[in-house]
Amino acid sequence: MTDNGMTVTTPNPSGAGAGEVIASPVPTPEPISTNPSKGAKVRLGDRIFGGLAEGAGILVVVLIAAIGVFLVWRAIPALARNEENFFTFGGSWVTTDTSAMHFGILDLLQVTVFVSLFALVLAMPVAFGIAIFLTQYSPKRLAGPLGYVVDLLAAVPSIVYGVWGLYVLAPVLKPFALWLNHNLDWLFLFKTGTASVAGGGTIFTAGIVLAVMILPIITAVSREVFIQTPRGQIEAALALGATRWEVVRTTVLPFGLSGYISGSMLGLGRALGETIALLIILRGTQTAFGWSLFDGGYTFASKIAATASEFNDQYKAGAYIAAGLVLFILTFVVNSLARAAVAGRGAK
Repeated sequence: MTDNGMTVTTPNPSGAGAGEVIASPVPTPEPISTNPSKGAKVRLGDRIFGGLAEGAGILVVVLIAAIGVFLVWRAIPALARNEENFFTFGGSWVTTDTSAMHFGILDLLQVTVFVSLFALVLAMPVAFGIAIFLTQYSPKRLAGPLGYVVDLLAAVPSIVYGVWGLYVLAPVLKPFALWLNHNLDWLFLFKTGTASVAGGGTIFTAGIVLAVMILPIITAVSREVFIQTPRGQIEAALALGATRWEVVRTTVLPFGLSGYISGSMLGLGRALGETIALLIILRGTQTAFGWSLFDGGYTFASKIAATASEFNDQYKAGAYIAAGLVLFILTFVVNSLARAAVAGRGAK
């Protein structure tokens, strides 16, 4: 019996009394060292690291809040002089007379959402296919270089995408766009004047360019999630006779769907704020937006960039800052919905 109530029996090592056992006490564990100097160093390092991590998180929240406060503060004076309903007015943006301004974000909101969703619809299936191919089908010697090439798309400047879209891609798409406009004009998505289609600077062209721009973001996130699928699950499905696609459908997709959704929402957030490429492509088309892919118009970001010369007046600048505030809130809502979708799926 030991001090802590435990005993251990061992055979008698002596020849006499073979078969007898004697009790051997279990040595009591030595108490953990409480060296003040060593413990203080460990605790100090933990405190420093924890403080830095907490400070970084608080800094991000403070910066976001500061941006929101700044936008509201600068937008209020202009909104007070606006004689239209800011959320429903979609007419001309008139800020020449700062004592009685007329501006609203309805048209900007419609164009921004429409072109971003069109780009997302184009990019999501392509990104999904690339991510599945790189993680499940491609040989290892090909997966690395191909993934690197896809990631390089994110390094191309926006202005290059805009020039390429207007002067290279638009002429190539022109015959197909004219065919859609001529044969499917009964559908509102393809109905508009032939002149704007021939010009190329339409939402149709802008959406395709934007899809290429957000493709590497969705692909990178999806690839990193799909590759984390437990190897044991994949091998178990193969052992049961599943085909490669059945493995993807029954193991990879259930495991990585939330990551794929999250990556898509990140791409949507990127699309909502794109500026220079859409400004270059869309500013040449004067057709007012009418929910057609062959219309033109301004997004929030491109409208602000196109009128930067008016920022020398606090009220004129405040009108565009108010539009920027709506874009800020829209992007925040999209990211919040993405987080909620991922969290809800993770809880299941």
